[in-house]
Amino acid sequence: MTHEQISAGSLSEERRAARTGADEASAASAVPDDLHAFRAVVEGTVGGTGQEFFRSLVRYLAEAIDVHYAVVAEFQAPPQGRILALWERDHVVENLDFDFTTSPAAEVLGGGLAHFPTGVLQRFPQAMLLKDRGIDGYMAVPFRDNAGTIVGFLSVFDERPMPAEPRRLFILRIFAARAAAEFERLRAEKRLQESEARYRDLFENAPNAYWIVATDGRIVSANRRWAELIGYTVDEIVGALTYSFAADTPAGRPRSLDVWRKHLAGEPVFGWEIEMRHKDGHSVWIKMWMNPGRGADGTLQAARCFCVDITAQVLAEQERDRLQQQKLYLQEEINAVHNFEQIIGRSAALMDVLANISCVAPTDASVLVTGETGTGKELIARAIHSTSKRKDKPLIKVNCAALPAGLVESELFGHEKGAFSGAIAKRLGRFELADGGTIFLDEIGELPAEAQVKLLRVLQEREFDRVGGAAPVRVDVRVIAATNRDLLKEVREKRFREDLYYRLNVFPVRLPPLRERQDDIPLLVHFLVNKFTLRIGKHLDGISQQTMQRLQKYRWPGNIRELENVLERAIILTTGSALDVAPDLLSMPAVAPTAEERLATLPPPLLAPAGEGKVRNADAEDKSATAVGQQAAGEPLRCLEAVERDYILTVLRQANWLITGPRGAAKTLGLHPNTLRSRIKKFGITRSPV
Repeated sequence: MTHEQISAGSLSEERRAARTGADEASAASAVPDDLHAFRAVVEGTVGGTGQEFFRSLVRYLAEAIDVHYAVVAEFQAPPQGRILALWERDHVVENLDFDFTTSPAAEVLGGGLAHFPTGVLQRFPQAMLLKDRGIDGYMAVPFRDNAGTIVGFLSVFDERPMPAEPRRLFILRIFAARAAAEFERLRAEKRLQESEARYRDLFENAPNAYWIVATDGRIVSANRRWAELIGYTVDEIVGALTYSFAADTPAGRPRSLDVWRKHLAGEPVFGWEIEMRHKDGHSVWIKMWMNPGRGADGTLQAARCFCVDITAQVLAEQERDRLQQQKLYLQEEINAVHNFEQIIGRSAALMDVLANISCVAPTDASVLVTGETGTGKELIARAIHSTSKRKDKPLIKVNCAALPAGLVESELFGHEKGAFSGAIAKRLGRFELADGGTIFLDEIGELPAEAQVKLLRVLQEREFDRVGGAAPVRVDVRVIAATNRDLLKEVREKRFREDLYYRLNVFPVRLPPLRERQDDIPLLVHFLVNKFTLRIGKHLDGISQQTMQRLQKYRWPGNIRELENVLERAIILTTGSALDVAPDLLSMPAVAPTAEERLATLPPPLLAPAGEGKVRNADAEDKSATAVGQQAAGEPLRCLEAVERDYILTVLRQANWLITGPRGAAKTLGLHPNTLRSRIKKFGITRSPV
């Protein structure tokens, strides 16, 4: 080792020792500075919130880093920036706008540190904030929101150079993180305030009434619409019991108390209708919803309530119900006085029938309507159905005498596809069509024995089998039957099932013939004349008194049907302004009198004591036919069936044994062709060979 090397080594040791001593002295002096900086960090990032926090932040930041100036600022729409707080030597300046594009602060938008140890004004000569203060050194760091977007920056600067020191950067980043947190808190608080403002505006100006109720039933707050709805001020409402504004009616206070009980049970309310009482006393109807609130621990809290005003709707429904009830009342009055489902008349006999209809119609009892042909049995059936609880369901009519003999069961109960020849598709019977409604079986006495058995099953079991069906079909049908026959006589003669008769005859209704309703004839005549003149196109001023008397004295063997035919024919023939029914229109009735009526009109000399002689055999009358009821003097009286048989035989001969058609015997006798065939068979009438 040379002397020069030894000397150099000694010099190095001396220098190292001197440097070490200087570092130790510097470290010893730096300990109080670090403690001072730490205290400044703590005090600057703990105390206060909002603008007070930013004032404290810049003051203690300048103290911790030992500079004269410290800034916390936010970026706005380019090129504008806004200084929230600026520490300037010994005081704070707030709310300064500046152009950040000409400032070194723009450097932090790249996401990192902006540090200019010296000569910052040479780089940014237009930064007036720095130029006015003669700044030389500058340091800034950005802070971000929760989404990671740079929203502002924290900077320190001084007239002196600011060389790089890790301690300064570390402190600056601590303050920046705290500034970012406070800045985000302020933004969230601002959003919350704006949301609350919108909510408050919606709460106050909402078209629906809204209020909040505590668990003790008292109103905590209410909006303007709720106050307007019940006529009180908000001050009068808040603090009052919510049910104190309900009307003292079953739909008011009790209902409102039920809502409060639901609240206490923690159960919501959806669309309850409640009657409230306005301050001036009139009723206000609301539809209300209520949702109880709960705290984080599950405890019950105030409930939010809102409602819509349905007063107009309720009043309209009440008025509709009132008018409906009024309409029903007026209809009942009209029907009770002089009309019942188009049944015209006020005679005592008819009023008894209408009273019976009123009693039986609301029930499901089977009804058997009896009466002569033309008395309006179908009209009675319609009246019973239309005033029953089944009125919205169909009324199915079946004329049992008109059903084809081989297809009676198929027509009544339906058939399956392929059940018989010609059954190319499934067919529903009349009973299925009437399900839920009413079936009207006219001329029930003409029903064949096989169909009577099935009908009895329907009445007893409420079910039947389709023709060709494998499973029974259940139906709910009310049965109304009608006949002009004496069914009890048919039962005695084994032509009608006794058990079926008693099933049908639950509630018998007998229709009086027109000759027993002479007081109703004027009403019927006026009604029918108005009907036919409108249809025919004639105008008549009235009905002559002689015509009305003539119509009232006539016996009307065809009843109302005959009356209709006579009046229509008379209107067609009338040439004057008043209706005149000629006597010859009544001398040849459209329907021939029954055997009973013929017997009643026989002359007294022909009425011989019963038991004198035998009944004449009608089959011996192959010679010229005599008038029905004509008997030689002293000849014994014949029974009613013999008289009827003779009359049918006479009409058949006059019609050349033609049953149907305009010149057939059925039309002359006023009978249905099937009915006439049944009676021909019953009396054993046969055509003699020529």
